[in-house]
Amino acid sequence: MEPMKLEQGQIWKQGEDYLRIVEWARLSIEYKVMKDPVSKQGTVHQATKKEFCRLLKGAVLLKPEDLPSAEEEVTPALETE
Repeated sequence: MEPMKLEQGQIWKQGEDYLRIVEWARLSIEYKVMKDPVSKQGTVHQATKKEFCRLLKGAVLLKPEDLPSAEEEVTPALETE
């Protein structure tokens, strides 16, 4: 298993929640817990890097293309025949 690379702005999916790294510092992580990554509404928390890594156990790192965009949420998908 290769080591986790944490970067500011990453979004992780943990169960029903999304965790976004707001500020990455040498010894601590400030992160936001959100139900919807598009609205970006959530609560900000702080943890040591070690605590944050434990929190991410089983979480999935999302790539930008994996995230629903605001357009996708508003516009229903068109069916093709």
